[in-house]
Amino acid sequence: MTQESIFEESSGNVFADLGLEDAEELYARGKIGIQVLRLLKQRNLKQREISEILGISQPEVCHLMKGEFQRFSEGKLLIFLKRLDMEIILHLRHKHGEHQSNETVISL
Repeated sequence: MTQESIFEESSGNVFADLGLEDAEELYARGKIGIQVLRLLKQRNLKQREISEILGISQPEVCHLMKGEFQRFSEGKLLIFLKRLDMEIILHLRHKHGEHQSNETVISL
């Protein structure tokens, strides 16, 4: 008897797939946090240096480097990107692509 594998197609957001109430927020934090990690790893900085650049304590740096993005708000993660000399551009539009003429771009 062979057992057939059962697969479920992902929505693209693992947190939503798990049924978490704050799935969109967690997904956004994860996407931003990964960018912060990539930049930090490219610079090959020590935790003390990261702490100084980002303005957070060394224990917070440890959490960040372990990918514990839920400990930081989206705003805080965006501040980290700015402190790493990144320009942040927000592209605002209706969720389902309606009214494309009403799109707005904000540079921070």
